[in-house]
Amino acid sequence: MQFPWQRHYGQRITMGGRDVVVFGMERHYWQDIYYYAMTSSWPQFFLAAALVFLSFNLIFASLYMLGEHPIANMAPDNFLGAFFFSVETLATVGYGDMHPQTVYAHWVSTTEIFVGMASVALITGVMFARFSRPRASILFVNHPVSHEADGQKLLLFRIANARLNIISEASAKLRMLQDEETSSMGKFRKLTDLRLERDQHPMFSLGWTIIHVIDADSPLYGKTPEQLKDVNTAFILTIEGVDETTHQMQRARQYYPVQEIRWNHRYVDVLNYQGTVAHLHYQHFHESVAISEVAQAGQ
Repeated sequence: MQFPWQRHYGQRITMGGRDVVVFGMERHYWQDIYYYAMTSSWPQFFLAAALVFLSFNLIFASLYMLGEHPIANMAPDNFLGAFFFSVETLATVGYGDMHPQTVYAHWVSTTEIFVGMASVALITGVMFARFSRPRASILFVNHPVSHEADGQKLLLFRIANARLNIISEASAKLRMLQDEETSSMGKFRKLTDLRLERDQHPMFSLGWTIIHVIDADSPLYGKTPEQLKDVNTAFILTIEGVDETTHQMQRARQYYPVQEIRWNHRYVDVLNYQGTVAHLHYQHFHESVAISEVAQAGQ
């Protein structure tokens, strides 16, 4: 059954780096409990588990109180005592002081023990899945840059492996999104793959600069920043590879609106050598400088 307010409810989400308000999409909370358990923060997860635990005990304590003297040695002899007995039963602790003494109480406790065992198994499974889920440690630069080098115009994205271990057989894919409108298809977002100068890295351990050459074969060729803004251009950079420490697939993605590009800029160097020892200064990872300033400094 779908209520009228559900059909017109505006759900605000962040999708691909953009804020989107969705209308007319049904939300199936109960069918997607696992999804919400996996995507919630740890405080939210434990708070939800505590609320479920509290709710179950309140329900079963109320059921116990419906019987006539269902629990022997119940202390205190009121709802609070029934609640404490429910906690012991649901957790399968069973201290032994309080115990069911009627058939009705035995049926309620039997049901509660089954619910408790199932709950512990489910929560344990979800917690293990959350802990074992691979998390990428790839650092993306805040702003892409574009400048000319060796007679070619380049679009560059700097990334780094924050764990400083090896991601083997890493691959990079760069895609461009633009608004487009045709008489047959109407308005839509067109996705275009962009060729990279090098899209594979056998041992991605420290840094990697992803380079797209803006030549005659590039869809960016001859386009000004203003023209790209007019069609809401954005770039999606995706990195994949196998973490050699955990042997898990690492996958990370970053969304860059065209407004984030710093034109005629180059990245500040983060690598220098002191003798034969390489020094990496990641505090400058996101910094760039205008080409004009570099030229002036070299004069």
